[in-house]
Amino acid sequence: MRIITQKELGGPEVLTIVDAPEPRALPTEVLVRVKAIGLNPLEARLREGEFPLLGQPPFVLGWDVSGVVEEALSWRFRPGDEVFGMPLFPRAANAYAEMVAAPALHLVKKPKELSHVEAAALPVVGLTAWQGLVDLGGVTAGDRVLIHGGGGGVGHVAIQLAKALGAHVITTASESKREFVEGLGADEVIDYTKVDFAEAAKDVDVVLDTLGGDAAERSLGVLRPGGHLVTAVAEEDTALIAKFEAAGMRFSGIAVEPDPIALRELVALVEQGKLRVHVQETFPFERIADAHRLLEGGHLRGKVVLTV
Repeated sequence: MRIITQKELGGPEVLTIVDAPEPRALPTEVLVRVKAIGLNPLEARLREGEFPLLGQPPFVLGWDVSGVVEEALSWRFRPGDEVFGMPLFPRAANAYAEMVAAPALHLVKKPKELSHVEAAALPVVGLTAWQGLVDLGGVTAGDRVLIHGGGGGVGHVAIQLAKALGAHVITTASESKREFVEGLGADEVIDYTKVDFAEAAKDVDVVLDTLGGDAAERSLGVLRPGGHLVTAVAEEDTALIAKFEAAGMRFSGIAVEPDPIALRELVALVEQGKLRVHVQETFPFERIADAHRLLEGGHLRGKVVLTV
């Protein structure tokens, strides 16, 4: 089979396609013939060596996969089942490959409403949104929710999820994405290029931050008393945590985890027509470097996916 690996840290050009032995599924695992691979901004940062989550090269990036079960050493699936998921995160799942061995518990059956491309785009962003808004944020009907970066991967799923939960959704997005995020269900759109969200949004119950920078700290002023910031990018900022706690606000950091129960809940929303996955562009396996160039350029609308 072919895999995409790198022998050194650096730009997209370090990503190389090579032949490798097929992985072997262990008991409770399945061997999946990959049809599509979802790409995430984290992977560009790992490729460059921004932080050593996977250690030093050589390594194989990737977590979001959708494909067909080739071999099943678990009662959960049978050969021929179409499955998708985010196995093993944050440990290496080696998903930039034509075959992936993964714990059966980290995968779910792909619904007919999702293509393999759409399914591969959902797990990381969908589980981040679910764990942020449901598990940590506890969003319920009537809550006012601010989602930073509503046009991006996590953001575009989070808007739809918050609406499905009955929330009033405010999001930040550029004017070019206004129609897109309104189509997803956003009630209010703040054009961050022209308006300061800290002045435009008030009495917010839950803020979901996946942008980083000063967005989390500046969100303090938009929260109602006892409001809750959930961040996927500043979860270990002790000074920021102390500032929120001193102001009587709640602060939660999220590091996404495999969760088949939540993934099945997201599938149910897809089947009910309450959630759709937007893929900005697909690339063939051979054009991984081009895909990473788009990925690291930022300002994406939804996700980028590799097809195998």
